[in-house]
Amino acid sequence: MTYRPLDNRYDNMRYNRCGCSGLKLPAITLGLWYNFGGVDPFENGRAMIHRAFDLGITHFDLANNYGPPPGSAEESFGRILAQDLAAHRDELVISSKAGYYMWPGPYGEWGSRKYLIASLDQSLKRMGLDYVDIFYSHRPDPDTPLEETMDALDYIVRSGRALYVGISTYNPEQTRQAARILRDLGTPCLIHQPRYNMFDRWIEDGLLDVLDEEGMGCIGFSPLCQGILTDKYLQDVPDDSRAGKWKGELHWGDSVNQARIAKVHKLNEIAQARGQSMAQMAIAWVLRHESMTSALIGASRVSHVEDAVAALDNLDLSQDELTAIEEILAK
Repeated sequence: MTYRPLDNRYDNMRYNRCGCSGLKLPAITLGLWYNFGGVDPFENGRAMIHRAFDLGITHFDLANNYGPPPGSAEESFGRILAQDLAAHRDELVISSKAGYYMWPGPYGEWGSRKYLIASLDQSLKRMGLDYVDIFYSHRPDPDTPLEETMDALDYIVRSGRALYVGISTYNPEQTRQAARILRDLGTPCLIHQPRYNMFDRWIEDGLLDVLDEEGMGCIGFSPLCQGILTDKYLQDVPDDSRAGKWKGELHWGDSVNQARIAKVHKLNEIAQARGQSMAQMAIAWVLRHESMTSALIGASRVSHVEDAVAALDNLDLSQDELTAIEEILAK
């Protein structure tokens, strides 16, 4: 089929300036962590990317290890770019990352200069790109000097492999140090990508303050807590869901358990009173911070993308609503 993006794709999306930079990102970003790998139906992923772009989502977030198998999400995205979006490359913000395990031996993960540059070269080849817009250090390396990791990011920009660089899951002090090193090198740290949702609020303990001080953007991943903060599990655990396949135990220590689902039932009552789905309110809650540039969602079908973008129709949370949410989460 021939894909032609909608002419009005930019009319309703909200675009936020990323920190003190000149780059604006859509308030909703589509991540390709799951459902775009080699084991997934290609046409379903293709349809989600088409619909996302039609709705004004210009930012697509990947990493070297996304799949499964690792690398296959970038390969699938590269096919979609070549087939459907090549003429629109300059309208897109494409990001990738390196930090987790990709190949055997001592140079296949973490934050060394050798690994980061080699990994990005492989990512560019998989996607058929000359450069990515944002390249991240996916996680801090406890054994490699931070100066080496940041120097590699600086080189990646200067060599034309990326326009901007960022970091992910760095704690407040690591973030401050990384920002200082990159600033001294002349390549500002554009953005931080931490996990953030109603059940995982660690960034409120200092990180958001550091990002404001350093003029960095923030894109929160897992705003729906891997589907827990939706209506997916309010009745039961579907067999074809991640929680169903993994016996209720997800990444990052998330569990689909009775205590959490009981809270989601109460939160969902607030969402319904707002005229929103549970997922939409969870996204609005994440975006309530002025320093939050974008909410990074995952999706397994087109309707998930549409539902997330519709959250932007009602982002305002009253003080009464925020207080009620805090009371539910504190129980």
